[in-house]
This record gives sequence, structure tokens and C-alpha cells, in this order.
Amino acid sequence: DVLLKASMVDGVYDSDPVTNSEAVRQEELSYMDFIARELKVMDATAVTMCKEHKVPIVVFDMNAPGNIIRAVRGDKIGTVVH
Repeated sequence: DVLLKASMVDGVYDSDPVTNSEAVRQEELSYMDFIARELKVMDATAVTMCKEHKVPIVVFDMNAPGNIIRAVRGDKIGTVVH
């Protein structure tokens, strides 16, 4: 099981990549890092629920051609929160 989070960017960044050209994409994050950094990618309650049920989250760019299929297949894509 996995929660797929389609986004306008290709993963989770340390700051907003739209406004900060120096933003760095994170390959992986723990649930606690995600919550502690107060990242605004998705609701903290949803992340907490995924943590409690051990469901990883994959954040990926929904606009890149083929990415939805790649995410569903389980290809390495975007950022994994686990």
C-alpha cells in the first residue's frame, strides 16, 4: 500500500521551488521530518495517519507525461515519505 500525492512539482523541497531557485528536492523524508519541518505539501494530519498505519507517501509531478503510470507501477519517482 502507498498513498500517491500528485503535485505541481516533482517532489518535496526544503523550500518553495516556485519562488526559490535554490530549493533542494528531498529524495526521502521520514514522517517526523515532514511534520517537524512543517512542510505545506499536504495536511499534517494526513501524514500522521499514514505514519500510524505505516503507509508510505509518494509525492510526484502530475504534469510530467507518464508520471501517473510510473507512480502506480511503483517506479522510483518524486519524494518518498516513510
